[in-house]
Amino acid sequence: MLACSLAAGMASLSGAADDALPRIGPAPAFTLTDQDGRRFSLSDAKGKVAIVTFIFTTCSDTCPLLTAKLVGIQRNLGAAGGGLVVAAITVDPLQDTPETLKKYAQAYGADPKAFVFLTGSIPQVESVARRYAVFRKANGKGGLDHTFLTSLIDRKGVLRVQYIGTRFDPDEFRRDVQSLLREPGA
Repeated sequence: MLACSLAAGMASLSGAADDALPRIGPAPAFTLTDQDGRRFSLSDAKGKVAIVTFIFTTCSDTCPLLTAKLVGIQRNLGAAGGGLVVAAITVDPLQDTPETLKKYAQAYGADPKAFVFLTGSIPQVESVARRYAVFRKANGKGGLDHTFLTSLIDRKGVLRVQYIGTRFDPDEFRRDVQSLLREPGA
């Protein structure tokens, strides 16, 4: 996956209008519980571009940066953002109940029409994290360590590109999202 991610990053750097993002393969399916206590499946995003990322609400450093960045990117898309779903999956399901996730979403001004903050049982979250190549582990200091991996999924449910970390260029990311929004739907 890392090689595909790097290839995708190189493809988006070329800037050519006819360069399509690579197709990594079918995005791993999941069903979890959203901030309103409703079930949400990746298949619910079919026909929309999906962003899947992993956060936790008590994180004090990188998760808030990533959340704020994604909220800003979604806002900057304007009307085109209506074809987008951002699924932020907690890596700390014991702490991050639907109510906690709802408060977190509100604190960041996340548009409830575009964002779903998801939780589930520990086995459910670990399964989804593993299938998205995300590592999560208690760090012994009362917190969690986890991989920062943000995946872009096209309207047909195909994983197209993954961004590692939180320092990715928001303009490049927005261009990649816009590229997927311009592609034909499912």
